[in-house]
Amino acid sequence: QVQLVESGGGLVQPGGSLRLSCAASGIIFSINTMGWYRQAPGKERELVAAITSGDSTNYVDSVKGRFTISRDDAKNTVYLQMNSLKPDDTAVYYCNAEVVVGIFRNLRDYWGQGTQVTVSS
Repeated sequence: QVQLVESGGGLVQPGGSLRLSCAASGIIFSINTMGWYRQAPGKERELVAAITSGDSTNYVDSVKGRFTISRDDAKNTVYLQMNSLKPDDTAVYYCNAEVVVGIFRNLRDYWGQGTQVTVSS
């Protein structure tokens, strides 16, 4: 089984920065798209940012210019650098990865455990 372990969340003041990390481990043939989702209380989960194996990226409009997603394939790790944080960014952030696994090279979707990001003065 593939596991995604997240770290880097916490409490930060408006305008501050955090960097989230998500490391995948297990029997991995390759990883296609990796991304970050978030869910705030009373709201639906939304895709924040995603990055493909070819380093193509996309972001939800509300974070463009402030957040940067990147990946280190040697470490099977995806990062989310979050700058100029706003209270509306407060949410639980979840890592997601499309992973090719097993001898049949099945494509499976995996999720991290979630990490809390709170932006408050």
